[in-house]
Amino acid sequence: MTELRNVEVDLARFRTRVFVLSMAVVFCFVLVLSRLVYLQIVRHDDLRAQAESNRTAIVPIVPNRGLIQDRNGVVLASNYSAYTLEITPSKTANLESTIDELAKILDITSRDRRRFKKLMEEAKSFGSLPIRTRLTDAEVARFAAQRFRFPGVEIRARLFRSYPYGELASHVIGYIGRINLAEKAQIEDDDNQANYRGTEYIGKLGVEQSFESQLHGITGVERVETSAAGRAVRKLASTPSTPGNVIVLSIDIKLQKLVEDMFGDRRGALVAIDPRNGEVLAFVSKPTFDSNLFVDGIDQDNWQMLNESLDKPLLNRALRGTYPPGSTYKPFMALAALELGQRTPATLINDPGFYMFGGHRFGSPESDKTGIMDMRGAIVNSSNAYFYSLANELGVDRMHDFMAPLGFGQITGIDIFGEVRGVLPSQEWKKKYYKRPEQQRWYAGETISLGIGQGYNNFTMLQLAQAVSIMANGGTRFKPQLVIGTQDATTHIQVAVPKPPPDNLGFKPENVEVVRQAMVAVTKEGTSARVFAGAGYISGGKTGTAQAVGLSQKEKYNAARMEERQRDHSLYTAFAPADVPQIALAVIVENAGFGSASAAPIARRVFDYWLLGQYPSAEDLVAVSKGLATAPTGKPRVAAEVSWPREDIKTPTAASVGPALPASANLSR
Repeated sequence: MTELRNVEVDLARFRTRVFVLSMAVVFCFVLVLSRLVYLQIVRHDDLRAQAESNRTAIVPIVPNRGLIQDRNGVVLASNYSAYTLEITPSKTANLESTIDELAKILDITSRDRRRFKKLMEEAKSFGSLPIRTRLTDAEVARFAAQRFRFPGVEIRARLFRSYPYGELASHVIGYIGRINLAEKAQIEDDDNQANYRGTEYIGKLGVEQSFESQLHGITGVERVETSAAGRAVRKLASTPSTPGNVIVLSIDIKLQKLVEDMFGDRRGALVAIDPRNGEVLAFVSKPTFDSNLFVDGIDQDNWQMLNESLDKPLLNRALRGTYPPGSTYKPFMALAALELGQRTPATLINDPGFYMFGGHRFGSPESDKTGIMDMRGAIVNSSNAYFYSLANELGVDRMHDFMAPLGFGQITGIDIFGEVRGVLPSQEWKKKYYKRPEQQRWYAGETISLGIGQGYNNFTMLQLAQAVSIMANGGTRFKPQLVIGTQDATTHIQVAVPKPPPDNLGFKPENVEVVRQAMVAVTKEGTSARVFAGAGYISGGKTGTAQAVGLSQKEKYNAARMEERQRDHSLYTAFAPADVPQIALAVIVENAGFGSASAAPIARRVFDYWLLGQYPSAEDLVAVSKGLATAPTGKPRVAAEVSWPREDIKTPTAASVGPALPASANLSR
């Protein structure tokens, strides 16, 4: 009985265990079934999309960047495609060792290594960075044969920017460079992130930067089927990219080249404007730099050379360099006297060669002519005493209020970024500029030098050229314009960029004419008469000599005893033809002395080119570049027959730069 009872207990225990185990199996089965129902029914669409995405990839197609042309259709910036060797640092175990091994297959110089290191410091991302660019087909083949040895390294086909004329007009054209973190954040803030997918370069300076949205184009997309390893197998669908627009500049690149050649190795700037519409015909800053240096990412040696040079080649002197205008300011002072009723053309002022005020002697080093001066004589002979006394009569604030509408010390609104305001002084300006109360007070003696364009006056050549343009056209202010049109790269339809309406400053025509005729007399009997002797047109102008460093009251200027960079600047402002002006300009040659010696000869050749179609003879061009010229020498050449742009430099059209490339285009796909 006992044994039978034990068997029944064991059977009951066994049945309980079987039941519990069965319930556990049923529970697990229900869980699996529930999971299957959830995955197959509830998440069916979502999982199907994920599976599809594992099989396909969306690749952006970077558009061709728009070309940049001058007013005559000469291409100044274009594109070409080439292979690059790129490394993704995050996918490379030992970066230095990888580069050393790559150097055994391909030519990787120390310059390439320094540039790569600089790119790594700037990028601060996990993307690929180029270690070599412009690989030949043979180099591509050598790497492809050993690609398996280099994880994180690949060959990519990329579009590169090309500036066929190198240093010419580099401050106007600008350059492109790799997108940095600040620019990436700006793109995201502007809701342009989608359009910049796959884009690694962006405009950094000049027209390239200011017209980035026009030049970039619209990014396309390509849908491709991928293998399990993530490599593209075939293209499923695509939406082509739209190339960027062609940007048409107002400058004449041949004139630009002529001016840059006339500067030679000297520093300075020139801005030439059409006074009838504000179009900028030449926009020169010397020295220049080669924009091509920045295309691949500039190496440390070149960057240091450009950034630390005493000549400051990266400074756009036409847009950002500020200078005292010297005697080129006097015609505007004369116009202020007439418009404000302070003096008449016949008012006579004695010029003994100096001006006394508050016990201080203000000298007149520019002109040896003294005596009784009316307004015309004061401009023609560049009388300092006449304008010293005029400044004292007007006062700093009246001068400020009259000069501001002419553009002095103001943002002109030119259509590229980076313009500076300069300084048009007033009592209010000084209070804001200086922090200490004793420095904020305006002293009457500070007003005197303002009348001859010295003192606190500091303006750009762009501002001075705009003011001369206003004088030339009788008092109408146009906004300076560098870009006059855009052209669709696909349809080739060109659209003019709208010009802002001009402002009439309301000057009395008879007052403007008095000053204009005095400026004409400067070129006939005044300080620039020798330079404009024999010209086939009548022009108006004004020479200027501006101090680069201040001198004490008792110190006499002697260029021979001064360091080259301490010598006076040479300036000239002019317009031509005098009756119906078609061009107005302002030019400065730094530390070159009197305006008639260096600046005026450049202006003469610019007018000869623009109005007469003449190009200086070779010997004359050399003389001008050294500051040794007056009127042109030798037989001038016909500008249209001068073989420039050079025939050996290709100027591609939008159709010749190759198709747009997917951002992921590389040999592994």
